[in-house]
Amino acid sequence: MKNFINYLKSPKSDFFLFILLLIFANLVVSRSYFRIDLTAPKSYSLSKGSAQVVKTLEEPLSVKVFFSDNLNAPYSSVYQYIKDILVEYKSSANDNFSYEFVDMKKPENEKLARTYGLNQIQIQELKNNEVGMKRVWMGIVLLYADRIEILDALTQADGLEYRITTTISNMVSTTSALAGLSGDVKLTLYASKKLADFKIIGFNQMEEEIRAAFSEVNKKNKNRITFASIDPSPAEIPELVEKYGIQSLNWNDPNLGQGTGAVGLVLEYGEKSTVFPVKMSRDFFGRNMITGLENLDTQIEESLKSIVSKSQEIGYITGHGELELTATSQYGQQTESILSKLISDRYTLKEIKLSEEEIPQKYASVIIDGPKSSFTDEELYKIDQYVLKGGNLLVFLDPFEEKQANPYSQPTYTPINTGLEKNLEKYGISVGKKYVYDLNCFSQSDRQYGKMNFYIAPMMQKNTLDQKSPITKNLGYVIFFQNAPIDISGAKDNSNAKVTVLAKSSKESWTVDSNISPDPRFISIPSDKSTMASENLAVLVEGKFSSAFSGKPESKPVEGEKAEKKAEADNSISSNEHLSKSVQNSKIIVIGSSILGGATIPLFNNAQLLDAEGSQPVSMFVRNAIDYLNGEEDLCTMRTKGLSLNTLTVKSAGASTFAKYFNEIGLVLIVALCGLLVLLKIKAKKRAIRERYNPNDSRIEK
Repeated sequence: MKNFINYLKSPKSDFFLFILLLIFANLVVSRSYFRIDLTAPKSYSLSKGSAQVVKTLEEPLSVKVFFSDNLNAPYSSVYQYIKDILVEYKSSANDNFSYEFVDMKKPENEKLARTYGLNQIQIQELKNNEVGMKRVWMGIVLLYADRIEILDALTQADGLEYRITTTISNMVSTTSALAGLSGDVKLTLYASKKLADFKIIGFNQMEEEIRAAFSEVNKKNKNRITFASIDPSPAEIPELVEKYGIQSLNWNDPNLGQGTGAVGLVLEYGEKSTVFPVKMSRDFFGRNMITGLENLDTQIEESLKSIVSKSQEIGYITGHGELELTATSQYGQQTESILSKLISDRYTLKEIKLSEEEIPQKYASVIIDGPKSSFTDEELYKIDQYVLKGGNLLVFLDPFEEKQANPYSQPTYTPINTGLEKNLEKYGISVGKKYVYDLNCFSQSDRQYGKMNFYIAPMMQKNTLDQKSPITKNLGYVIFFQNAPIDISGAKDNSNAKVTVLAKSSKESWTVDSNISPDPRFISIPSDKSTMASENLAVLVEGKFSSAFSGKPESKPVEGEKAEKKAEADNSISSNEHLSKSVQNSKIIVIGSSILGGATIPLFNNAQLLDAEGSQPVSMFVRNAIDYLNGEEDLCTMRTKGLSLNTLTVKSAGASTFAKYFNEIGLVLIVALCGLLVLLKIKAKKRAIRERYNPNDSRIEK
């Protein structure tokens, strides 16, 4: 034993101890999991949103991976990515998450895969210096409660975490709108008891109907909702109106005297709240009655999804020449718009005709896409009040309407005035009646004219895209087309709002409001460079705003018999529903072109910038904007993790070539040179030590 201890102390045991250290280190590492992701967009790390989804699972979720073995590159990297990302899901999840890799060599497992709906795909295989075809399995099956979802033909890793997380999220939210939430959701009826004395139709039955609808919805959501009925005091009513925007009522009756009351139904979770359209209205004959109780259980269910940021529906304004959600092909078939297809995996666009209805507050966001005609004051007021109640807007607003008589004639450009300008300017956003041209733009080669620079299509790169906003920070470039400049000086003066310029043109851009042409052959570049300046092309303003109206616009006077019946209306009690300022924070994104919203580009044979698959940067930009408005910020960064969008910010082919060879060869040479310098320095240090302490050592090289 003594000899062994002496052996360990001697230099002879160094190699043995080193091998022993490696063995123990491998044993420790094999039982732990640790990785460092050095990529800027954290491409190989689990997003916070993904971690949150699996951390709050309320029922068992099983992930089954059906992948063939021995896949060749690049498919082998997809398999490795799935293994790595599922380990991270597991480390972040609670006990309800599990996964397994199914052995596809067994015939029974192939049969199981087909039962779930997976299919083999055909890939190229290089074997014995010959290229052949091979049929393989590359799919995932997710099982949660009674739901089964499949992700098939997974041939690339880009966007895979996004697909897995959104699939899980949809499965969970379909099972229960309140799954994974901490704390209860509150449903509160504010109703002044004194209003019962005015014989308002339906007032005495209102609470009973609300309780019945509440009980029905609460059963489906594991009794996670609480209900309360409150009779607010007159002193509390102004604060409730300012906080929630519920209806306040005033009366001056000879028998009942003067007073103030309120009616409102509020759904609240944390700092978020939504108000149902339960209020006192007047019917055709001028009688006071309670309205908004129809299909109340459905209203509560849909609002639940909105308030917990899982809203599946988005409002889409129509009736003013906006881009259609459906189109009729030459064969008479109805097809979805590009925008509808782009977001169809998570959202559904619902048309809203402002001339006929209010904007339901259940919609977390509303899109206004390229209107051509004017809005009435009543319609603009509905949009205004929706925003002040916490609604979010995505506006694609064109400065001109482009018309072309035939493919060979020059288009004409007529300024568009919709009235939306009034609302936006009150919120501090002004869209100019101009087009932005930029020297840093999209270009393509033409057989006849050579390289053509389309100045009317600015190309934004990282230096002109906001690098902090989740909407744009991982995008390498985005191409806009026929964009108007946007002035946000008014929004910057609003102390209650935060302003973000999502995209802007380069410093070598200018604006044009006459003699407009998209064709680069007919565009003159300003000779005076001092007239060029960067312009805002897409902006985000979020916070609280003041109303664009001093009060609710008066409706058109009623004529004839209707007027006589209106004259008999019960005017002993009146309501004031106008909001003069925001009761909740809102988000407004404005883009000065409907081309980004799916409009066609006549110059390129009616092509579109958007693609339904969402693979192009413009599509990712629009999709991220919609997710952000719906409270899904994590999905923005998750979607754009792919390194393929990290493009160079260069203008010349020579600079691109230099960057290419520098990365391929230059970095290797620099590392080798650094290693050589370190080696020479070590040798010099050894030589100096020996010359100082043992100058006669025969090992010193002379």
